[in-house]
Amino acid sequence: MRRIALFSFVFSLLACQLFAQSGKFEFEETTHDFGNIHEENGKVSHEFKFTNKGSAPLLITEIIPSCGCTTPTWPQEAVAPGQSAVIKAEFDPMGRPGEIHKTLTIKANTEPATSEVYLTGMVIPKPKTLAEEFPDSLGSIRLASRYMNLGGITNKEPVIKEFGVYNDGSSAVTFKPVQGLPKHMKVAFEPTTLQSKGKGVIKIIYDAKTKNDFGGVSDNFELISDDKIGTKTTITVNATINEYFPPMDEAQIEQTPRLEFTKTVHDFGAVKSDKIVETEFEFTNTGKQDLIIRKVKSNCSCIVTTPPKTAIKPGAKGKIKVAYNSAGREGSESKTVTVYSNDPRGANQALVIRMKVGQE
Repeated sequence: MRRIALFSFVFSLLACQLFAQSGKFEFEETTHDFGNIHEENGKVSHEFKFTNKGSAPLLITEIIPSCGCTTPTWPQEAVAPGQSAVIKAEFDPMGRPGEIHKTLTIKANTEPATSEVYLTGMVIPKPKTLAEEFPDSLGSIRLASRYMNLGGITNKEPVIKEFGVYNDGSSAVTFKPVQGLPKHMKVAFEPTTLQSKGKGVIKIIYDAKTKNDFGGVSDNFELISDDKIGTKTTITVNATINEYFPPMDEAQIEQTPRLEFTKTVHDFGAVKSDKIVETEFEFTNTGKQDLIIRKVKSNCSCIVTTPPKTAIKPGAKGKIKVAYNSAGREGSESKTVTVYSNDPRGANQALVIRMKVGQE
């Protein structure tokens, strides 16, 4: 027993000596803020100065950056006790606009074995060239894209969004009034006549309530001008329409309708080619007001849906029928049906159907 106790004592003493003889970082700073970094000016760097406050030479074995955009450089030789050295961190801002938060994890013969230093800052993107700002050429007229995306909008009120336009030609171009627009959309040009090398905007005014649709929608209009190079181009306007719900507290939300499905996934299993298979998704209105299914949309023309045509009373049940046509399809398939309703807690709910076409 005495030998065991003596061995344990000696081992503990050696461990304490080893711990006492490790290196120790003392950084002048562990975080550096670059401030504003202009992307076009290229790489920036900073040196983290440290002193070895340990009782043994400090040897850095590895430094791991949190991003490939940061390159560390460190002393390859051990730093003697009481001596100082630097860890250099180089950051490449190219293609990384916005705030940065980068970490360098340092591995060394210290206790603990890892230490960290940090880089922060704000990357200011380089100014775009005209070709980069307006890459889509329509003759003399240049646009960012002939596909104009309004993004997510609601049916509360009309939205207005502007899209830049540039006249790259040698003479002025006049836009003609857009004809044949649907009632829910208006298009205006500011200015109507765009001078050579001049910029303007195409203004889209979109009324989702009048459109009376939900989810992803698209509309087209003809952009016509007196440009001698290109006079007519089809422009596509995309948007994702969602139901508008006014701000509500918890008590008000409790009084609204609620759409709850018995299941949200159905697997047909093996489906023969050129076959139509059907299923039903049953739901219950567990809320306090009438539930209205606004729209049911699928992500494939191979699907036909039949939603209820009338409101569902509180506590009542309903069904959404889904038919899948396997004609021209083969292999494993997964399709989505999105249900839009007046339930503020789940206005957009996804139903999924799966199948393996052509397999028995």
